[in-house]
Amino acid sequence: MTKPTPTARVLTTESGAPVADNQNSSTAGVGGPIVLQDQHLLEKLARFNRERIPERVVHARGSGAYGHFEVTDDVTGFTSADFLSAVGKRTELFIRFSTVADNLGGPDAARDPRGFAVKFYTEEGNYDLVGNNTPVFFIKDPLKFPDFIHSQKRDPFTGKQEPDNVWDFWAHAPEATHQVTWLMGDRGIPASYRHMNGYGSHTYQWTNAEGESFFVKYHFKTNQGIRCLSAEQGAELSGTDPNSHQTDLLQSIERGVYPSWTLYVQVMPVAEAADHRFNPFDLTKVWPHKDHPLQRVGRMVLDRNPDNVFAEVEQSAFSPNNFVPGIGPSPDKMLQGRLFAYADAHRYRLGVNHTQLPVNAPKATVANNYGRDGLMATNAYDRHAKNYEPNSYGGPVQSDRPLAAPLAVAGHVATHAAPAHSKDDDFFQAGELYRLMSEDEKRRLIANIAGGLAQVSREDVIEKNLAHFHAADPEYGKRVEAKVRELRED
Repeated sequence: MTKPTPTARVLTTESGAPVADNQNSSTAGVGGPIVLQDQHLLEKLARFNRERIPERVVHARGSGAYGHFEVTDDVTGFTSADFLSAVGKRTELFIRFSTVADNLGGPDAARDPRGFAVKFYTEEGNYDLVGNNTPVFFIKDPLKFPDFIHSQKRDPFTGKQEPDNVWDFWAHAPEATHQVTWLMGDRGIPASYRHMNGYGSHTYQWTNAEGESFFVKYHFKTNQGIRCLSAEQGAELSGTDPNSHQTDLLQSIERGVYPSWTLYVQVMPVAEAADHRFNPFDLTKVWPHKDHPLQRVGRMVLDRNPDNVFAEVEQSAFSPNNFVPGIGPSPDKMLQGRLFAYADAHRYRLGVNHTQLPVNAPKATVANNYGRDGLMATNAYDRHAKNYEPNSYGGPVQSDRPLAAPLAVAGHVATHAAPAHSKDDDFFQAGELYRLMSEDEKRRLIANIAGGLAQVSREDVIEKNLAHFHAADPEYGKRVEAKVRELRED
């Protein structure tokens, strides 16, 4: 029998009982069958069978780190959010980076948007800013999101991603042309999570102490500089080191090279939105910087790795509806859909009490509500505390302080198309992005698009997609069309 050394901790079962033998199962005699009473074996195997939880449908493959945000510029004229209330104020945070379409075991260096989700542990509750490394997205109505993701993930028959599905969806979604141009360009494969920008992507509302409200867009600019991989480099790295981004983030923080980003916002007075030349709540469009210049807010630094990736990265839960006073939603339809979908996904994956997990629980304040019971409830309340409101026993009460200013609405409830603005267009900004590129960037963009589109089996799907690129810019469409024809003739 092996005796523990004086400094070793004794191995126990989950109930705390010491384990006498962790090398041999209990059997009926030497060489006999295992007996049902071997509680340690049964507990160990039963737990092993249950170690995995459902992976995220999107953003399954991810990495995370802890850090802080420090305010560097006065923005109190725009928002009353306490964590942004004074220059020099610091707030602890957790961030999760991710790919979007692939499964948990997918490669980090895939051509795919990257999730960029930040949880600020503020003194007024957790604020979750859930964005991407792109300022735009493929669609502008959440009703199309399940179909979009289905087209990008594994086909139910072949069990693999299919160019036919990917490009067929885009053929029927002209608003995707801007994001497709971004994704297939040079920034489509970041060299690491440290070397990419992050964006809130959606439009949000800020409200100041006087009740004035503004619409804002968030921009996290990497202080490491933008670095990206070519299609060939990405393919090679995916094969040789599928965990490349995870390794880079982990090792940089471990050796004290702490990655950082500078946060800027674009600000639009609420009154300007209604008559803007295009819909400012359209997720497929950017706000030109000449109209709404970047205004610096602060600096985010990552300086601590999680101790357990499953507990702190896989179980981290970000929800866009976790606002704090001074910050609220806008009429952005995609954001409105995410306000429900994200929280609901976490209740499915992690359970109704996922907010009690350490990575998700408030750190600078205490959650104080009437939520009780449910699977894995760990919250402790005062003895004899009531679970209803209002009550006569000193329970928590409402603050009477709205998080943000009310949004004016009018009209009839129906399935309306988005409101038309004078310059609403699915292709103009995609063309502008193309025209900003150097000749080498254009050449690589054309090759990336044509390499996928040439694999599509249906000519009508190819033609619909080519029409989108022609509409964005005549040269753009002509070059994509020529390259696709060349590849299909080979």
